[in-house]
Amino acid sequence: MQSQFLAAINQLCDEKNIPKDQILETIKAAVKAAYRKDYGNREQDLDVEFDEQTEMFTIYLVKEIVKKVEDSEKQISLKDAQRYNKSAEVGGQIRIDVTPLEYGRIAAQSAKQVIIQKIQEAERDIMYNNFKDRENELINALVQRVEFGNVHVNLDNKLTTILPRDQQIPRERYYAGQRVKLYLDKVAKTSRGPQLLISRNNPNLVLKLLELEIPEVKSGLVEIKAIAREAGVRSKIAVSSNDPKIDPIGSCVGQKGVRVQNVMDELNGERIDVIQWSNDVEQYIRTALAPAKVAILEINDKEKRAKVYVNPDQRPLAIGKNGQNVRLASKLTGYELDILDIGEMNAEEVAAKAASKVESISELVNLGADLITKLENANITMVEQLKGLSVADIADIEGIEKDEAQLIAEEIAKAS
Repeated sequence: MQSQFLAAINQLCDEKNIPKDQILETIKAAVKAAYRKDYGNREQDLDVEFDEQTEMFTIYLVKEIVKKVEDSEKQISLKDAQRYNKSAEVGGQIRIDVTPLEYGRIAAQSAKQVIIQKIQEAERDIMYNNFKDRENELINALVQRVEFGNVHVNLDNKLTTILPRDQQIPRERYYAGQRVKLYLDKVAKTSRGPQLLISRNNPNLVLKLLELEIPEVKSGLVEIKAIAREAGVRSKIAVSSNDPKIDPIGSCVGQKGVRVQNVMDELNGERIDVIQWSNDVEQYIRTALAPAKVAILEINDKEKRAKVYVNPDQRPLAIGKNGQNVRLASKLTGYELDILDIGEMNAEEVAAKAASKVESISELVNLGADLITKLENANITMVEQLKGLSVADIADIEGIEKDEAQLIAEEIAKAS
């Protein structure tokens, strides 16, 4: 039958996830501290052994055997050493049993403090080792309590830490027992233990949730090129496919939007816009500003800035509520975007811009937003798709009337 002492050690090992050998070494260190408090001093070299059969700790005073003693705390003469061991020789060591019969209250208190401190240090080291290789990962957490805006969470049933207010999703409510997913940004080792920098508003949280929800993203077939996020409100995500047979946007959205909806639900209803990434900066900026239709773009690659001209009815869409759409598009593309009314350009400039290198259907501003939308709904987005077609051919496109086909043909001719 296991003794109470060993049972307590095993229970401590299970609760704290600390190896038994490490717990025993901690207790040995505490025994040394207690002995030094009552009977010895810091200069002595002590060794402690534990006998599991008798459950007794034996303390040995270790001294070096020398011809001439210069430090009585660490050295002993050959003559004195042979009183304990007749085979003792100069240059060797002798271990003298100095185990006391009892300890005083202060010594016991010192031992207790050593045990508490050592166990806390062991816990910190184990937690650090458990989490240091998990930076930039998704972590499951259980909310324990909320105090003064800070959320105390338990990570993987191993460590309790704080999700600070500035790392929370704005207006998201937390309650005890709630299960949430967090992004582990960094693990730092401090004197007070491992400090975990966790977040709910980091853009990489969206990336990790997409990897969790979408196999194509996890496998690398669909690549997340950029993320722009305003936590709790809206995110824009640029995606591309490494396989021409896979539609990156369709993979992320899922059937009936179920995949992206699962991610949105985890983010407290945050809206997620998935767009097609492009090497063509102009096309990329146009797509990033969706649902707004861009009329003309003037890009300054050197200054990473672009003037975006839109029709008056498109300007509110381009800017977005409180400037959110253009702000996210700027973060996503890396360009500072200035939204301007096309009316601010004179007619000659508009004509010149429209005539120069027109590639996208959305650049044919004279068609009007409704007609451009009809073409895009028919999967026609580039001027090249309509070149060489007659008016009759264009009129066969679903949703296009004969008079609209005539207008389209005229604009294609101008663009060519």
